[in-house]
Amino acid sequence: MAKKKGIEEGLETEAGEARIYELGSHLDPELGVEEAKKAYNEIRALVTKQGEVVAEGEPQKIPLAYTISRQETAGRRDFDSAYFAWIAYEASAEAHEEIVAAMRGDARVIRFIDLATEKAAAQAAAERAALAEKVEAPEGQTEAADDAALDAALENATI
Repeated sequence: MAKKKGIEEGLETEAGEARIYELGSHLDPELGVEEAKKAYNEIRALVTKQGEVVAEGEPQKIPLAYTISRQETAGRRDFDSAYFAWIAYEASAEAHEEIVAAMRGDARVIRFIDLATEKAAAQAAAERAALAEKVEAPEGQTEAADDAALDAALENATI
């Protein structure tokens, strides 16, 4: 069987063999919480149908670092916030292409990125996200103090 070179060093797989991908997406902020969860669940169902979920992060509304503009039939639309969600999954190259095509065709998705990764990296990202959610800053605490608290939590965690 021919080997297929991965995007990153060390991500070689046999042709047709399953590999790990991480899909991050920005969903339309005007959807509302329930609609964003519904959109994410539809993406998750597609991934589950095509492969296996390794790790995930459900949609959370976030401010964007920069404005994303998109041309729509009604005109140009600018986004300064979005619901961010991610999912790491294992799938064959053919199933991966179907997932990417579905993302491109979903009008609720403002932008997405899909990368090849490794299972351990995806699981570690999920653990870090869970730790970050547990660390709550008291009222008036600075961002530097937030970073210090997160660093302390990560040092004490067993990964």
